[in-house]
Amino acid sequence: MKTKTTQIRKGPPRIILVLLAAILVSSAPGIKAQSGGDDPVKPGSRTVLITGANRGIGLELARQYSAAGWQVIGTARKPESAEELGAIGTVVQLDVTDQVSVDRLAQDLVDQPVDILINNAGIQPLMWKLADVDFDEFERALSVNTIGPVRVTRALVPNLRSGKLRKVINVTTNLSSIAGNTDGGFYGYRESKAALNMFTKSLAAEFGPEGFICIVLHPGWVQTDLGGPNAPLSVEESAQGMRSVIEDLSPADNGSFWTYAGKQMAW
Repeated sequence: MKTKTTQIRKGPPRIILVLLAAILVSSAPGIKAQSGGDDPVKPGSRTVLITGANRGIGLELARQYSAAGWQVIGTARKPESAEELGAIGTVVQLDVTDQVSVDRLAQDLVDQPVDILINNAGIQPLMWKLADVDFDEFERALSVNTIGPVRVTRALVPNLRSGKLRKVINVTTNLSSIAGNTDGGFYGYRESKAALNMFTKSLAAEFGPEGFICIVLHPGWVQTDLGGPNAPLSVEESAQGMRSVIEDLSPADNGSFWTYAGKQMAW
């Protein structure tokens, strides 16, 4: 009886195969070596939610994230007036002072992962001296600037847990720095943002063990309705700087206070 034998062809040595694979991976389009930062963004693969995104810094952040391939969800109190935002991403109605509105936002976004939440919606009452304080305006500043981000963040914790980056960015101001307050003034605004800072520190302590990175971020003095035409920064420059800071955040930055220029501030 003849025994059938099978000849085994020897392929190229293992080392050659490894080298070929390395060459192919390094030359393939869209593939980057990992450097410890965020993964390369494929169109629509990352989602950012920005409150108060119908104008100013919020709108410019929406533009820049959209241009970078992100899925953008922007909120506005009056979506019918947010035409520019609608051309960039998804517009969702939200009044951060209204719990019913916040609950509806959470319901509309059930099962929608959110990688970055930017609590940008805010107001700035102009009260320079104690005698100028209007208590209705003071309370409204606290409602929008402090309690609003608390409402929104709590409602979207499940969405953030479903996201990969788990970053919460609370937009603050250098005027919220207690150490930096040597001139006084800005009643209502300073206090509401300082309280937002404290909320962010507590948030960082509670959710840091889950991989969340929660910071406050000062956008600079910007040429917006809030900052006025004499401000030194354009919205484009501010948003670009903010995005750079957000992208470079690591777990070690959880619970910190940053400026758009990439510098840390004293609380």
